[in-house]
Amino acid sequence: MEAFESIRGAAAPLYLANIDTDTLIPSPLITNASREGYGPKLLAGWRYAADGKAEVADFILNRPAWRDSCILIAGENFGCGSSREMAVWAVRQFGFRCVIAPSFAPIFRQNCLRNGVLPITLAAELVEQLAQNAEASPRDWIVDLRDCSVTDPSGQRHMFEIDGGERDELLLGMDPISVTMKRAAEIREFARADRERRPWIWTAGDAP
Repeated sequence: MEAFESIRGAAAPLYLANIDTDTLIPSPLITNASREGYGPKLLAGWRYAADGKAEVADFILNRPAWRDSCILIAGENFGCGSSREMAVWAVRQFGFRCVIAPSFAPIFRQNCLRNGVLPITLAAELVEQLAQNAEASPRDWIVDLRDCSVTDPSGQRHMFEIDGGERDELLLGMDPISVTMKRAAEIREFARADRERRPWIWTAGDAP
């Protein structure tokens, strides 16, 4: 997983509630379990005409100012619906490293964290204002996970909160198992000491 410290770039406003995973990646476009090739499929039902090929010119992600956005500003309950991880693959492969919303579907949020996408939760009124700001000034937004801040093009900083463990995983570019295994020596020592302290719960062959 690619580490996340800070990003600077364009922010795309898509301030709509309940954008579900089937909208993010329509099920007919999930043809295999490969992680590759999902970026062009993101929001395909909105980005493309009925033929699935011609772009809808006025859709936000097809407009020149937002085609290379790395920050998405969305409405509440973002990523609801099914648990398909492909929805996050599509978000990430399009180029988004961060999604800002008033709330996220829990499974989608966890999938973001496991794929190097930072989900930021802020108050609905503030997210709506940020979306309006991104419509007027799409460039030069900064998201910094090191100090947990979002800075808009005017220079105004907005602080966000994130669980410390989740923050560390993103900063290190590691999933929870990898972070745990960094403490393998401590785990082995605990098991050894516990076996001495409570030998009755250990059976032959279970010792590390």
